[in-house]
Amino acid sequence: MPVAVPIHQTDSTVYWSEKMNEFEPAIIAFVCNWCTFTAADLAGTSRLVYPPNIRLIRVMCTGMVDPKYVIKAFLEGADAVLISGCHPGDCHYINGNLKARRRVKLLKEILPRFGFDEKRLRLTWIGASEGVDFARTVKELVEEIKAIGPGEARGQMVL
Repeated sequence: MPVAVPIHQTDSTVYWSEKMNEFEPAIIAFVCNWCTFTAADLAGTSRLVYPPNIRLIRVMCTGMVDPKYVIKAFLEGADAVLISGCHPGDCHYINGNLKARRRVKLLKEILPRFGFDEKRLRLTWIGASEGVDFARTVKELVEEIKAIGPGEARGQMVL
């Protein structure tokens, strides 16, 4: 009978596994208050099942996500970062999601210079009524990151 062992700990959450070498990614998600956060809430209230690997950071708009926070998440050991907001044309702040799209494009060019794979950063558009899409996106991202492996900064102290 396998023994459950802790894989890693982030804040007060410990991921447990029955296999000692099983990797569970830690994913940071910057989500729009008006759309994706509401979709995540809908997924939860609808009792949709998705991996618990994601930590949501609610921002009023994805246009307010500064690239330095994305880089900081990677440097502090995040295996992936998801930025998700309103569909283009539906932004409550007119063009915030378009700003986010431009910033993510630049980040994908810059991340390899820091030694991070650009596949670890994802931008999605998930509306408030798309709880099923939110759950599916999280599942797909977790599986993709499991296939890639742990982040480059995991377990290292970066100052």
